[in-house]
Amino acid sequence: MTSPDRNGVQDRGQDPGYDPITLEIIQNSLQATADEMFAAMRKTAMSSIIYEVLDMGTGILDAKGQLASSGAGIPGFVGVLDKSVKFLIAKFAKPGDIEPGDVFITNDPYHGGVTHLNDLVVAMPVFVEGRLIAWTANIAHNSDVGGKSPGSLSSDATEIFQEGLRLPAVKLISKGTPIGPVFEIITVNSRMPDFLEGDLWAAIASVRIGANRLAELAVKYGVDTFEAAMAGFMDFGEKVTLAELAKLPHGNFELTEEQDDGRFFNVKLTISASEFVIDLRDNPAQDDGPSNASRDDVLVSTQVIFKALTDPVSPANEGSFRPLKVLTTEGTVFHAREPAAIGFYYEVGIRVYDLIWRCLAPHMPDKLPAGHFSSIAGTFIGGIHPDTGRQYTIIEPQIGGWGASFGRDGNSAIFSGVHGETYNCPAEISEARNGLIVDRMELNTDPGGEGQWSGGRGIRLDYRIRRDNSFLTLGYTRSRILPWSLDGGEEGTANYALVMRQDGSSERYAFGSGIRVDKDDVIRILTGTGGGVGDPRRRDRAQIAVDIRNGFISPERAAQVHGYYGTGPDS
Repeated sequence: MTSPDRNGVQDRGQDPGYDPITLEIIQNSLQATADEMFAAMRKTAMSSIIYEVLDMGTGILDAKGQLASSGAGIPGFVGVLDKSVKFLIAKFAKPGDIEPGDVFITNDPYHGGVTHLNDLVVAMPVFVEGRLIAWTANIAHNSDVGGKSPGSLSSDATEIFQEGLRLPAVKLISKGTPIGPVFEIITVNSRMPDFLEGDLWAAIASVRIGANRLAELAVKYGVDTFEAAMAGFMDFGEKVTLAELAKLPHGNFELTEEQDDGRFFNVKLTISASEFVIDLRDNPAQDDGPSNASRDDVLVSTQVIFKALTDPVSPANEGSFRPLKVLTTEGTVFHAREPAAIGFYYEVGIRVYDLIWRCLAPHMPDKLPAGHFSSIAGTFIGGIHPDTGRQYTIIEPQIGGWGASFGRDGNSAIFSGVHGETYNCPAEISEARNGLIVDRMELNTDPGGEGQWSGGRGIRLDYRIRRDNSFLTLGYTRSRILPWSLDGGEEGTANYALVMRQDGSSERYAFGSGIRVDKDDVIRILTGTGGGVGDPRRRDRAQIAVDIRNGFISPERAAQVHGYYGTGPDS
């Protein structure tokens, strides 16, 4: 039996009935299994959004669907998997509903899918000696699952039925045998059926490999020891989190912030030594369009910032989040009610993450920098490939600038918070697989983000279209309300896209779907510079000279914000 330690936490690692070294080996093996699942999926997927961008995640869950290993891939995706599996367990609760060899799938945020319809969650139960001991699961963004617009994202969608095929937590494979009609329903609803089917089989291979590895592990060490290792590590995760929670500033904190569309979002935080409460109940009603999120997705976003504030180094599991409590009101933007459209959920989730960040940044300057470009900046370009005649859709989350910290400039050209752990698609791959040309990719040096320590730079990226009647869909936030600064620094710059027409005209967009683009039109993506920290006039003079030489700031702008009129460090 286990006994509580002085913090009231069960610590199986100290249980004399289990060898702590064996438990540690098992726990590390869970992480290795998640990594192997990730590699298998990456190497066998057909879509560049998976094998190049790595817009995916894998994880290991215990028999109850609790996160046992932090998995591999996008943190915001890994955090989805336990919620999806718990839904599956609740739905398939009768004896015989879940059997060895079964594989399940869901993508519906109102039925365990959490995010939006493009993201397919595939999960497999793991049995040893007839006993359910764990689950393996993965999630990835798929290029097209039907709906009214190519790419399955519609800025004018008013209900989820317009956004694509809904898979409400169904069985895909029964006792090792594929259920043919389910596969047919999935593929016939896609504009890119061969890519979707290929990516789906990659996901199935991934969970099967993971299930085999876990079964081998449980047989080797014994099922009881295997389960004790998972439970003990969750208890350890809680213990570590509580220790770090005790170091944070305690009290009540609140912030209300205007959004690009004129709405105001509010967060109230109560932090104590034992609990971190996030109250999002006082927020606008759900959007008439697709800018909504499910409660579970909002929970994922809060878990990511909570982990960053408490213990960003060690792996995450169910225990890591036991002190976290999130309050929402159904029917609001942060807890949408069916059948609200939800396609651009990711921009809502990152707003929650950034709202908490901004609320606490003045109180935790050692942990939290100024605001970053804070958008997934999802960009979808597609049409008929000019060389192959096949439908293509390029899906690109964009990179941008992060805010400065006290003592250092912000990072340039990396992915936003919540997202992370991904890559921009190489130009060569994008040009070969998709019907466009990448004319340029460089840092965005538009004025903004200056300070004693300056925000990191976003990017300027030009896609040139090769065939008439192609399309652009995009959804960016921080396009009007700019990345925030600290301690007198300058705000950052906006996220937006320009469609530069052949006739010399141009149009600016932050949200839109099915925007027609034709041959030799250029889509220019501009992502934001992060906010600055400190009075710009206190910036090191030698560094300003370097900034000018590198083209990060013009001499005129340096004079305006820094009071710097020379060309050398002693000016």
